[in-house]
Amino acid sequence: MMAVRAVNGGSLFRTAASPPLLTFGCRFRQFSSLPFRRNTELGLRFPFFCCGNQFLGYGGGLSRSVHSLVDCVMEELTAWRSRRRIRATVKLTTSGELLEDKLVNQEIEKGLLLEFKKDSDRVLLGVAQRPDGKKNWMVYDQNGVTSSIRPQQITYIVPGVENFDHAEISKFLQKAQENLDPTLLEIAWVELLEKNASVTAEELAEMIFGSSEPLASYCAHLLLSKDEVYFTVLATKGSRAIYGPRPTGQVHVEELLHKKLAKDAAEKELQDFVQLIVSAKAKPALAKPPKSSWMVDEKIQYKIESLEAYAIDACKSDEQRKTAGMILKAMGLTKTASSALNLLINIGYFPVHVNLDLLKLNILTDHSDEIIAAAESLLSDSSDSDEMNREDLTHLKVYAIDVDEADELDDALSATKLQDGRMKIWIHVADPARYVEPGSMVDREALRRGTSVFLPTGTYPMFPEKLAMEGMSLKQGELCNAVSVSVILHSDGSIAEYSVQNSIIKPTYMLTYESATELLHLNLEEEAELKILSEAAALRLKWRRQQGAIDTSTLEACIKVVNPEDLEPSINLYVENQADPAMRLVSEMMILCGEVVATFGSCNNIPLPYRGQPQSNIDVSAYSHLPEGPVRSSAIVRIMRAAEIDFRKPIRHGVLGLPGYVQFTSPIRRYLDLLAHYQVKAFLKGETPPFSAGQLEGMASIVNMQVRVVRKLSASSLRYWIIEFLRRQPREKKYRALILRFIKDRIAALFVVEVGLQASAWVSIGSQVGDEVEVQVEEAHPRDDVLYLKEVLRN
Repeated sequence: MMAVRAVNGGSLFRTAASPPLLTFGCRFRQFSSLPFRRNTELGLRFPFFCCGNQFLGYGGGLSRSVHSLVDCVMEELTAWRSRRRIRATVKLTTSGELLEDKLVNQEIEKGLLLEFKKDSDRVLLGVAQRPDGKKNWMVYDQNGVTSSIRPQQITYIVPGVENFDHAEISKFLQKAQENLDPTLLEIAWVELLEKNASVTAEELAEMIFGSSEPLASYCAHLLLSKDEVYFTVLATKGSRAIYGPRPTGQVHVEELLHKKLAKDAAEKELQDFVQLIVSAKAKPALAKPPKSSWMVDEKIQYKIESLEAYAIDACKSDEQRKTAGMILKAMGLTKTASSALNLLINIGYFPVHVNLDLLKLNILTDHSDEIIAAAESLLSDSSDSDEMNREDLTHLKVYAIDVDEADELDDALSATKLQDGRMKIWIHVADPARYVEPGSMVDREALRRGTSVFLPTGTYPMFPEKLAMEGMSLKQGELCNAVSVSVILHSDGSIAEYSVQNSIIKPTYMLTYESATELLHLNLEEEAELKILSEAAALRLKWRRQQGAIDTSTLEACIKVVNPEDLEPSINLYVENQADPAMRLVSEMMILCGEVVATFGSCNNIPLPYRGQPQSNIDVSAYSHLPEGPVRSSAIVRIMRAAEIDFRKPIRHGVLGLPGYVQFTSPIRRYLDLLAHYQVKAFLKGETPPFSAGQLEGMASIVNMQVRVVRKLSASSLRYWIIEFLRRQPREKKYRALILRFIKDRIAALFVVEVGLQASAWVSIGSQVGDEVEVQVEEAHPRDDVLYLKEVLRN
């Protein structure tokens, strides 16, 4: 058998019949060192093969050309073959000797240097401190941790050590690592195989290092215990082990060494990565490495992404899960998602308030370069296929009312009174179909997203931002393309006449709900159109209630987080009252538009996403004893049946009190609204609608699945930031809370009015559903979705 050992880039060739290097004229030269027990310097006599004036050192840092060594070896090999004798430097255990003679355990004493298994994967070095009970010992380990270990955990007792200073453990380990050269094992393997002999760690140290001093013995132990190529364990007893050379047939040197080198390289990569993690963790918050820095190197990127996947329970393979587990283990952390999350936060890879659900649910937050380029191409195209059929409505006063932070505006309103006293209303809806055609690249991307995503920390639009804002959105004082729905109302609020047409408008006002409500209260003569809209909204609400509509208006929290990646981002929280005059006005006009489009579609046999919600079994009078608002709405919503969609004909929407309803007013934000625009606009052109009822149903199933995911994300994100807001408030602050229902005994579901959040707490005897109580926050942990409230008992 030909054995090959790489030495400093060269190779040393010899046959299985060749003698060990110890038998050659090459002889050990050693650095002098003080005895270990008398010197705190952890010295080791490093051996050097000497041939003439050439030296080759193992682990000592001195290296010369291998060629002179090979010449020397070959000369000595020739002489050896003629002599046929071996000068052994240690006494070896042959097959004829009893292994038990060498399996004598050393008694544990204070000050001994021990290697022990911390757990199934980790092996540590420590110093015995004192007994702990009858058999256990307290050990101070290399990480500075004192723990109790059982004798069975000890894997090696370093010989020749008394009263070891635990402060020197790290230095001892470092020197041991510096002097590990697995290729030395081949030398010993050949000699031991020829003699059919076994060896202990101390004997191996004598063979390859010329010394069995503590550091040499421990290095030999490490080489043997980690070896997977040359040696196997023959017998163990306690911390003692005897190793034997593997048979020649089992040692496929090149293959095994290749595997070993690959394993060693992987371990080094892991240790290098751990050092990067430790370094980043130690840096102050403002000096953490940017996230992009972890993506420069492919191997580092894989490891950091494995940790990220582990943190959000999204590992794509067992290998990724294994990689993350090894990193956590190397960091001394438990293999849990929370450990991975906290580690990523501590190194600055994740912000403190990272939205895990956003990552877990795989929400698209950016548009690809290809989609952005396609969107910009659409913007540059000034053609309008509906130009000749657009009604000029620029003479109308147009109000666009939305939340303060709205990024794009989908709808606006106009109103006037006819000579006969009836009210005429226009609901103007943005016209994104002016730019986007069904089946186009931008349309398919919108279908994939299904909806824009609105979170406290930011908005992720369905369309690329520039296209949505500059092209599709309604803008104050500018000519805007729209689809306008006009309605003339009967005196009772029902629809007398309607029309649907392409239009061009010029929005007059962009109002927030707050400013619109203020204008309504001022009742200004010059804003008579706004007053007409308010009167029409009240009339419509009255009519819908007569048709069986159920009012579920409540209070809703709105949060805007500024600089969410900061340690303490600014949180702006306010609560909207859905019964507010301006909100009620806009809501009623959107519902009116939906009824008109459903009627228009039904009369013209247009397949549309007709929404319905059968509620024939709800007796609203049964809840009349509950106060209006959150309490009554919560009770009614809990028994509502799920909404339904039909794509061929309208179905009754019991909650809205309408014979049919189609969502039409948010085509920039909701894909199903955009589908309704495609269908209606095709009919207005005299063309066949692009989608059949069956095709609409297929697309709607895709969209609704994504919409449910986004709703879950929006709800969890809103709750997270409300709890974070409460966490920052003074502990003594009191909040008003309405009792919604009792969950069990005196534990009640509450609605905290000031923040628009549902929670639970124990309430005192005598409290009833609908009562208002005062509460204080005892604990608030947004990451764990924990909020503990305590009732403040009144005197």
